[in-house]
Amino acid sequence: MNDKKLDMGRHTLEGNPPIDVILRHSARAKRLSLRISRLDGRVTLTLPRRAPEREGIAFLHTKEAWLRKHLQDVKPATIVAVGQSVPLRGVLTPILTGSDKRAQINADHIAVSEALPAAPQIKALMRHAARDALARASDTYAARLGRHYTRLSIRDTRSRWGSCSSEGVLMYSWRLIMAPPAVLDYVAAHEVAHLVEMNHQPAFWAVVAQLCPEFETHRQWLRREGDQLHRIVFDD
Repeated sequence: MNDKKLDMGRHTLEGNPPIDVILRHSARAKRLSLRISRLDGRVTLTLPRRAPEREGIAFLHTKEAWLRKHLQDVKPATIVAVGQSVPLRGVLTPILTGSDKRAQINADHIAVSEALPAAPQIKALMRHAARDALARASDTYAARLGRHYTRLSIRDTRSRWGSCSSEGVLMYSWRLIMAPPAVLDYVAAHEVAHLVEMNHQPAFWAVVAQLCPEFETHRQWLRREGDQLHRIVFDD
């Protein structure tokens, strides 16, 4: 079935503060649904394909009290800037203005050029560091299993920390470089294990445990803390 979602526009619930709501039609939706993003507090109302907009707006108003209550629990995003700190390999690391024209990661801080916006410089540094760390971990685990992957890509995905295609293409979120190194290594072990078992059956988890015996501890860390990594904004 085609699961195409069509943005219909926006509706604002007046009040203090006003709430901006994205309206969407979905061919797969069977009923009206309301979703609040845990990452940025974005509110989306999804309607079945033939449901009239007025029906969705009426539903939205009945849920206003619920919306306001849950929006209070959404933590604000952290904007990356000089003078603040950002997690790097699990450690909060200060962002300072450096004397060089190029940004760099130092032992106890990240130095950025004052001639350019800080956030894109730090994002580029982190993407590069993530690729290096994930390539090393993936190479190590693949060698242990006697398997090979075909390609490794780095993205900024919200729905998953990594993936492995049936063609052996590994994909990882560069934000893993902000997590403790053992957590990054676990994700690499998880995806490389799919080179052996393309599923999540017990045999797959046995391969993960072979590569990363304490994987459950790192898996739980991502479940508890992963959203915090996505709330860090690197776009100036």
